[in-house]
Amino acid sequence: MAPHTSTTQAVPPQGGPDPSSSGRARARPAGADGTGRRPLGPGWFAAVMGTGIVAVAAATLPRTLPGLRPAATVVWAAAGLLLIVLAVRYLGQRRLRVHAGDPLLAQFLGAPPMALLTVGAGTLLLGPRLLGERVALDVDRVLWSAGTVLGLASACAVPCLMVTRHRFTPDAASGGWLLPVVPPIVSAATGALLVPRTPAGQPRLALLLGCYAMLGLGLVAVLLVLAMVYSRLVHHEAPSGAAVPTVWIGVGALDQAVTALGALAKAAPSTLPAPYARGSAVAALLGGLGIWGFALLWLVLALTLTVREVRRGLPFAPTWWSFIFPLGACVTGTSAIAARTGSEPFVWSAVALYVLLVAAWVVVGWHSLRHAAGLRRRAGGPPAHKAS
Repeated sequence: MAPHTSTTQAVPPQGGPDPSSSGRARARPAGADGTGRRPLGPGWFAAVMGTGIVAVAAATLPRTLPGLRPAATVVWAAAGLLLIVLAVRYLGQRRLRVHAGDPLLAQFLGAPPMALLTVGAGTLLLGPRLLGERVALDVDRVLWSAGTVLGLASACAVPCLMVTRHRFTPDAASGGWLLPVVPPIVSAATGALLVPRTPAGQPRLALLLGCYAMLGLGLVAVLLVLAMVYSRLVHHEAPSGAAVPTVWIGVGALDQAVTALGALAKAAPSTLPAPYARGSAVAALLGGLGIWGFALLWLVLALTLTVREVRRGLPFAPTWWSFIFPLGACVTGTSAIAARTGSEPFVWSAVALYVLLVAAWVVVGWHSLRHAAGLRRRAGGPPAHKAS
């Protein structure tokens, strides 16, 4: 089998046909998945991530408004429903091997596990009023377990495929390369919520230590990829078009690590001896602040590239959802520091970022609905040989 070649100028066709290395896949009608519908790419699960983080971020804000929590609960329910719909549709396609074999679509295999983890966290934070405490906890355990297993598989399998099977040009590094390795960080952040609710003793200790290990796995991998992306931005032409939003994934990865450090430090006193619990609090504050500062630098870089591309006319693509989850991670990371320090600038920065998050979510959601409606109209139109 000939190796694939990829450059950052290509954007995954999330709503269209997926490339395949097999002649059989290429012979299929464009836009067909065996049912007459356009194939669904894994990147569409970013819509669940983005919708879910709007709800989760509302539950973690250091300041709240009347009606915010009920509204966040509605958004969480919508994310859960969307997750079910996309999961049923995606699994029904049976195209996982095709997507794993493509060097572009394989990167987006990190989105489904993060969608599971985000909805699971929302279930624990917002679901008890609707489902009851016990049911919400059980649902989150199932979603967290599934998301963690799939996320670890993504973090291990996709880099191995990139090394052994896929082939890339020197300017191929992109923000999309972060997606497969970020899920362990999200597992660490969301798993910390389960630590106090896990039986004391070895089970609770194993969960906490596992979360710290996953945080280390994901964070080091993220820093390696960010170094490659920065080298690409400096030495080659900057990304353009629908690839630009993927630069924001770096912001989300870093701020998700800040969120994880804060959540784990909060859970540590129930599990670790006092000296180590205090050490986790120090790491959450000093380490979290350092990573938050680096995330701010990457945010400025991503914003600069985005503004430049908007002036040129940024076309809508499913990659626009890459704006939303990173903004949500900015909110949760800033909220974690605000909760630990009581710093008013961080408190109101978190609130301002949340307002920006909601506005961006509305815009991207509206464009996504229009995009989906347009695809449905084209799919349901008369055959080309009958149209005149």
